[in-house]
Amino acid sequence: MKFVLPELPSSWSPTRLDHVATVNARIGWKALTASEYVSEGYTFLSTPNIKGNAIDFENVNYIDEFRFEESPELKLQKGDVLLVKDGNTLGITNIITGLQRPATVNGSIAVIRTKIMEARFLRYTLASSLVQDMILAVKAGMGVPHLFQADIKKFPLPRPPRPVQRAIANYLDRETARIDALIATKRRMMELLEERWQVVMRDAASGQFMSRSMARRATSVPWLTDVPAHWREGLLKLVATLGTGHTPSRSHPEWWVDLTIPWITTGEVAQMRSDRIEYVTDTRERISELGLAKSSATLHPAGTVVLCRTASAGYSAIMGTDMATSQDFATWTCGSLLRPRFLLLCLRAMRADLLGRLAMGSTHQTIYMPDIEAIKVPIPSVDEQDAIVSAVYSHQRSLDACSVDLAHQIELLQERRRAIITAAVTGQLHISEAA
Repeated sequence: MKFVLPELPSSWSPTRLDHVATVNARIGWKALTASEYVSEGYTFLSTPNIKGNAIDFENVNYIDEFRFEESPELKLQKGDVLLVKDGNTLGITNIITGLQRPATVNGSIAVIRTKIMEARFLRYTLASSLVQDMILAVKAGMGVPHLFQADIKKFPLPRPPRPVQRAIANYLDRETARIDALIATKRRMMELLEERWQVVMRDAASGQFMSRSMARRATSVPWLTDVPAHWREGLLKLVATLGTGHTPSRSHPEWWVDLTIPWITTGEVAQMRSDRIEYVTDTRERISELGLAKSSATLHPAGTVVLCRTASAGYSAIMGTDMATSQDFATWTCGSLLRPRFLLLCLRAMRADLLGRLAMGSTHQTIYMPDIEAIKVPIPSVDEQDAIVSAVYSHQRSLDACSVDLAHQIELLQERRRAIITAAVTGQLHISEAA
């Protein structure tokens, strides 16, 4: 595929990446596996380490001296430009501004080294829409996208005089830093909105949304400090029918044909981490009526509240239709004392506090059934529960509107960042050597 550069200023010249830089990457037979990592050794950068504005040299893996020395062309130096050539983050670039210890890269990253061009200018050019569009055009792979080194080397590039390259890089350093700071501020605001939502749920579960001036009393609910004086409270297992499930054995193939019954998994609930979605309405998995009848699996009615006990421990949702569950869940079928949506609100309000403390295990966390049986909740009247839920989700709509607006602002800032970079490295912005 032939790419054509836009019209350049008269003092600039067109070139090609391999005419101004070397491009090296770890070849297939030297691919490293995680089993070869060591606790101390040579820094081994991977894609997550170069995704930020600055390269992360702290959260890295290490390799031994033999593996480091077998690819001398990948021993990183100050000024090396790194380009992600494999995976969903294809095209991400960064630059080595300093090294505290010897380092190299994994097979997903190409090392581009130039002595002819200003390295920062080259990095910005690779990050511009000019080259990023080329990357999208030549990427290969049905599953994991990747770039061939031969294609990377052929990328056409603009080449202004070296002093102009330096001036452009200095200008973009300032402008991108300013935009990046604005983006970081917007993202922090989004985090604060999420924190505010957690406070809203806790306030709602403790009756703060009803009236802050009403008489209150200390509560025996361990994740709340007080509740309205007229509210009841009690063990959750006594006000809603507590259950769980069981996964039918795969050793009975006849149970796994004619799969018609929805089977909820922790994956469906994990997708609702934002706490904005209440109902799971569809599932990827199914079981058969025979499997349900012959095993210990349980079919729960629509409106059942589910809590992940293992994977994604502490996350919860409401079944939007009849579904079966595995032992990975605790379930509650609400009666006359408790509304499913209010119970869900309580479970989500206690997730970061009580449920977080109950989740045991460093790698695979589990909330055990005896601990779940001991959970207490406040029990206002059902009319109050309905009013609280309505007020909470009205407040949610306001917070979500702010989040959407902030996300749009971040998107516009990112577009502006790309546009400024592209305009600068293609000569559309006049940046003098003295700029």
